[in-house]
Amino acid sequence: MFCYQCQETARNQGCTVRGVCGKQETTANLMDLLIHILKGVSFYAKEASKHAEFDNTKTGLFITRALFATITNANFDDARISALIKEALELRKELKGKYGNDLSGNLPDCAVWHSDNPADYQAKAAEVGVLSTGSNEDVRSLRQLLIYGLKGISAYSDHAAVLGYEDKELYKFIIEALVSTITDLSVDEMVGWVMKAGENAVKTMALLDKANTSTYGNPEITKVDIGVRGNPGILISGHDLKDLEELLEQTEGCGVDVYTHSEMLPAHYYPKFKKYKHFAGNYGGSWWKQNSDFETFNGPILMTTNCIIPLKDSYKDRIFTTGMAGYPGVKHIADRTENGQKNFSEVVALAKTCKPPVEIEKGEIVGGFAHSQVLALADKVVAAVKSGAIKRFVVMAGCDGRQKGRSYFTEIAENLPKDTIILTAGCAKYRYNKLNLGDIGGIPRVLDAGQCNDSYSLAVIALTLKDVFELDDVNKLPISFDIAWYEQKAVAVLLALLYLGFKGIRLGPTLPGFLSPAVAKVLVEKFDIKLIGDVQGDINAMMEGR
Repeated sequence: MFCYQCQETARNQGCTVRGVCGKQETTANLMDLLIHILKGVSFYAKEASKHAEFDNTKTGLFITRALFATITNANFDDARISALIKEALELRKELKGKYGNDLSGNLPDCAVWHSDNPADYQAKAAEVGVLSTGSNEDVRSLRQLLIYGLKGISAYSDHAAVLGYEDKELYKFIIEALVSTITDLSVDEMVGWVMKAGENAVKTMALLDKANTSTYGNPEITKVDIGVRGNPGILISGHDLKDLEELLEQTEGCGVDVYTHSEMLPAHYYPKFKKYKHFAGNYGGSWWKQNSDFETFNGPILMTTNCIIPLKDSYKDRIFTTGMAGYPGVKHIADRTENGQKNFSEVVALAKTCKPPVEIEKGEIVGGFAHSQVLALADKVVAAVKSGAIKRFVVMAGCDGRQKGRSYFTEIAENLPKDTIILTAGCAKYRYNKLNLGDIGGIPRVLDAGQCNDSYSLAVIALTLKDVFELDDVNKLPISFDIAWYEQKAVAVLLALLYLGFKGIRLGPTLPGFLSPAVAKVLVEKFDIKLIGDVQGDINAMMEGR
């Protein structure tokens, strides 16, 4: 295997025996083959797009869901990845039969290789992995940067599609972008596709924002309990709000409470969920602490998306996956039928037999500062900036992770001057969202916009403030970016910020291992991307606008 798509990759170069995330070699190889076949699907889908009758919805949705299954910590189940490969081969065959039989010449391998025997998958996978691009590391770097951005875009697109919001133009881009990775292009052309990914990441997050807010209302300032009640509970983790809604409906009035974990915390900010009296609060912290959090929770756990990590035996018999998440030996809740719901009855029945959660902390977390809520406070925020009460905004969004070096982000939050506001989204917030950092004139010093996709909200806030202050460049705002990254959704968010024109972003705890020296140099020179440094030095630089 060779995988270097996440921040934890071994020696920041690549995992070659077993993923640091826990992914086995066989799983990594199957994912490589799946992506290879998805390029073939896209090859024929692009050809099909020349025909007026072709509707790319089915193909686009399948590609996004399959790409979603390959992001870090989403799916460790070889059987389910193999099933996706088989489905991809069938879809490619269907597209070829309708639109590609007349194509001639040397067709790419991804468009022609076929096997009806899953036993052949591993041998083929060894030929088509990341390193199959040859010796040009810059070509490989740009292609993988694009693919990882597409994975993040696909994850957010799938969330929107679950709520009934799809964009055929977005599907068209994903299809054409995948085809670009099997096309001989110049470096400038490949960079162009990467920037198009940034543009489409913005569109995707805007679509998901519309889907979430149209369905559940605009997030509002909310205090979330982090203690426990006396009833048995179900813990829901991941990112999928539709799964949460259906779980709450199916547990109403049955004596079982529902708690959120990690990136599901922001669900509490949406008005529609507040009607459920058994929606108890948030339990535990970031994704990488789930082994201890899941153990003490006592009740069943529902993983709706990433981030799942290798399980402990102490809770393996009470964890379930659904959506594109998967883990070998773990029960999987099937997709909802058309116009129906997922069936969580087995989860609910198990919860009724379990002890209540063990209390691991007490208190509250305040959040709900998405763009609509912050912009409603715009006059107050602008006045605080003009008076000097707020000297600077520091965006500390992104991902959390296991490395000890990520304590940097806690120390930054603790040591920033008291006249700074931290804007956050994603699980990076667990490094500081339980600190008592106070407020500025009633404005909390940590403003949590929500999940990682809600980094879009932070960009909207910044761009709106640019207009309020009548600036010609968003980088003239008193705002700095100090971003933690881990997986491919963070890559999509980063590309979105670059597309929107934000410069001087600090990124850590390491620069991505998939960036070749030449590609990293381009990003540094064009966008002034910086690797995080020492805490006080970075604080001083940010306060000086550097």
